[in-house]
Amino acid sequence: MAEPTPRRNEPRLRPAPLLFEPAEAAADPEHFFDLESIDDPRALLTRATELTQAFRAAADRAVEFQAIAAAQLADPRRFDRLTAADIAERAEWTEDYAKKMVEFGRDLMRGADTEGRTPVDPV
Repeated sequence: MAEPTPRRNEPRLRPAPLLFEPAEAAADPEHFFDLESIDDPRALLTRATELTQAFRAAADRAVEFQAIAAAQLADPRRFDRLTAADIAERAEWTEDYAKKMVEFGRDLMRGADTEGRTPVDPV
């Protein structure tokens, strides 16, 4: 897994809407967000690019939430705090990566307080 890279000074991308995939469409391996039905290559490129940006933005945001959760789980003030090894096992990470994610999460939570951003609430 790639290591998280903070992007505090970059504006968040506005992802394209990820339309709901009905169960029967999701079961079809050839079906992917209705891209296979777009005949115009310009329209296909536009929509595929929108989806790519949306998935990247969603993945970046999910990593931030993972980091925040890891930091909260490792918080020494918690009576049920987890070690980096415990967090790594739960998230299927290496212990070193878990330590980096805990620190990244702490940075995100501190940054939310000190940079005037709204604190992220992972719940």
